[in-house]
Amino acid sequence: MNFEWWTVLYIGFVLFFSVIILLERRSPPKTVAWLFVLAFLPYLGFLFYMLFGRNWRKKRWVRAKQPIEYSQVENAINHYTDRLMADRTAHYALGSKDRLMYMLIQSASAPLTTNNKVTVLKDASEKYPVLFDMIKKAEGYIHLEYYIIRDDKTGRHLVDLLLEKAAQGVEIRVLYDAVGSSAFARKHKDSLQRAGIKLSSFLPVRIPVLNSGLNYRNHRKIAVVDGRKALVGGINIGDEYLGLKELGYWRDTHLLLEGDAVNAVHIIFLLDWFFASEEEINLVDYLPKQEPKPEGHYVQVAASGPDTEWESIHQMYFSIITSAENSLYITSPYFVPGDSILMALKTAALSGVDVRLIIPSKPDHKIVHWASHSYLEEVMEAGVRVYLYQKGFIHAKVLIADGSIASVGTANMDERSFNHNFEVNALIYSREVVEDIEEQFFQDIRDSRELFLEVYRRKTLFRRLKESLARLLSPLL
Repeated sequence: MNFEWWTVLYIGFVLFFSVIILLERRSPPKTVAWLFVLAFLPYLGFLFYMLFGRNWRKKRWVRAKQPIEYSQVENAINHYTDRLMADRTAHYALGSKDRLMYMLIQSASAPLTTNNKVTVLKDASEKYPVLFDMIKKAEGYIHLEYYIIRDDKTGRHLVDLLLEKAAQGVEIRVLYDAVGSSAFARKHKDSLQRAGIKLSSFLPVRIPVLNSGLNYRNHRKIAVVDGRKALVGGINIGDEYLGLKELGYWRDTHLLLEGDAVNAVHIIFLLDWFFASEEEINLVDYLPKQEPKPEGHYVQVAASGPDTEWESIHQMYFSIITSAENSLYITSPYFVPGDSILMALKTAALSGVDVRLIIPSKPDHKIVHWASHSYLEEVMEAGVRVYLYQKGFIHAKVLIADGSIASVGTANMDERSFNHNFEVNALIYSREVVEDIEEQFFQDIRDSRELFLEVYRRKTLFRRLKESLARLLSPLL
C-alpha cells in the first residue's frame, strides 16, 4: 500500500510540475530538456529547475527596473538618433548594413555614434596598462563593472590603485557580479568602502557554491573614466588573463573607446548601477559633450539581458550572419548556437559565403566544450571551416562580416549569453578598425589547427556519446 501511495505521489508530482514548465512557454528544446531532467530526477530535477530554470526571477527583476527614470536616457538616445537621421553620409557609409543599425536602435535603444576613436586591444597585456593608466589619470570619477575580479596579484594591484585615487578625492563606483567576484568581495569590500569607494553587488545569491552556474549573471566588462574613455570587451581582471594559469596564453579582445560611444557605454553602467545599488544619479552629470574625433569611427553599443524586451544581441548575431555576402569570421569560446543561429550559419556557408569559426582546443568547461563539438560535424558538412586554437586559450567573442562590420563584446554564441546573462557588445562599422580585427583573426587562424570533416568523422563511439549527451543539455547550459 505504501508503495502504491508513493507511486501516486511521484506521478502527481511529475505531472504537476510538468504543467508548470509547459505554461512557461519556453522554446521546445528547452521545454523538452527540463521535462527530461524532471522525469529522470524528479525531486532533484525540481530543485534544479527552481534554482536555474524558472522565469519568476526575471519577471521580478524587470519589475524592479521599472521605477528607473528613463527620460534622461531617452533624451540622450534621441539626440544621437536625430543627428543620424540628418546625416546622409552615415547611410551611405553603412550601405547594406543600415538595416542592422536600425534594428539595434529599435530593439536595444542603441544609437549609432559617429564621433569616435576606436583602439583594438588583443589581450590582457595590452588592456591592463591602458586600464591602469586611465585610473591613474582620473580626475573626477572611475566607474568599473566586471563579471570577474580575482583576489590575486592583478586584482590587488587594481585595489591599490583605487585606494590611491580615493585618497585623492576621486569618486569611485565598482559594480561586481556576486558570483564571479565573490572571493574578491569577501577580501576587499570593507577596506574599499572605508576609503569611501562605493561598491555594489549585482544580484547577490545566498549560497554562491550552489549558484556558481546560475543564470542572470552580469557578464559585462566595462570601465569608464571621467566620461572621456571607456573600455568594453571580453577581458576580466585577474592573473589568468595574463596567461599565468594552467590554460597558458589567454587570447581575448577588448576595445578602447573615445568619443560619443563612451556615453553609450556609460548609460549602460549607470542603469546597471541604479538597478544594483538603488542610488539615484543625475545622468546628465555623467554624459559630457565629447570632443571631436577626426578618426570618425562608427560605433553602436548594444546591451541585452533578461531585463530587456528583445534578445537584441541574439538578433544582432543572426542579422550579421544572414546579411553576410562574401565572408563571415567568428571566434567564440563557447559555441552552443541554438537552432536559429545554426541554421543561419549553415545557410550562409551553403550560399557560398566564406564562413570560418575558431573555438578553443583546450576546454575550461568540459560539458560546454563537448556540446560545442557536437555541432561541428554538421556545420562542416555545410561548408564552414573550423579551427581549434592551439597557442593557449581563446576567449574572444568576435564576428566579422564582409570586411566592413565587426562585433566585439562579452556575448558568447550560446543560450546563456543570448537569454540569461547581462551582456554588452560594440558593433564597429568603420573599415580601418574592422581590418585590424580581421588581421588578428587570421593571426589566430595561423595559431590554430584546422579540422577536416573526413578526419573528424572518425571519432570514437564514447566521444560521440559524450557530445550527444552534452548537446541534449545544451538548452540548459
